[in-house]
Amino acid sequence: MPRAKTPVAAPVVVSIGGSVLLTGEDDARYLNELLARLRRISDDLPLLVTVGGGRTAREYIRLGRALGLTEVELDEIGIDVTRLHARLLAAHAGPPTPTRPATTVAEAVAELRHAPLVFLGGTEPGHTTDGVAALLAVRTRAARLVNATDVAGVHARDPRTDPDAPVLDRVSWTDFRDLVHAGTTTEAGQNFLFDRFGADLLARAGIPLLIVQGRDLPNLENAIRGRPFRGSRVGPSGRR
Repeated sequence: MPRAKTPVAAPVVVSIGGSVLLTGEDDARYLNELLARLRRISDDLPLLVTVGGGRTAREYIRLGRALGLTEVELDEIGIDVTRLHARLLAAHAGPPTPTRPATTVAEAVAELRHAPLVFLGGTEPGHTTDGVAALLAVRTRAARLVNATDVAGVHARDPRTDPDAPVLDRVSWTDFRDLVHAGTTTEAGQNFLFDRFGADLLARAGIPLLIVQGRDLPNLENAIRGRPFRGSRVGPSGRR
């Protein structure tokens, strides 16, 4: 009698913000440990990882805007930076991770059939890497999307004006979407908590969004693995 196939775990999508990737503070050590953890996790869970452009992309976009480039052209410049960041991580990860990251969601999904750890930058103007991560999560029926960012989670009030604002460990999709839509536009090079298009996609698909401080690697690993973590969980009722 043939042996039953071992069930394949649902993938987890991780969106690493550019503000976390390159800070100017011991970046090489951070990237080494990040890659070691992602490789180890991918032995148990298929991972799709998007990488943002951060301040590097924003500087190029700022310069391009001063030179009169269109918003589409500025988006394309930002996408090039995210792909450079994805290439850096993919090359360091080594085989079987493709060293040249996919440039479309469809390519990344196809690569996941052959490699348990796949990296991706931006894809097209109008979509941030958070939005790309949401598309990947929906396309692959991911267990969750983990957003590794430069804040500890969703704060009750704007931490830039109220440093003592507490982090909310549970947030409903309704409240989160209201927050995201109020704080973002379609302009290239923004720095915001999460992409409005991505939030709408995840809410409709019922895929939970976990928001954590991306430089806290043990906590990031807990969130990716579905263990208790420090940060915010966005879901239908905000339940962990």
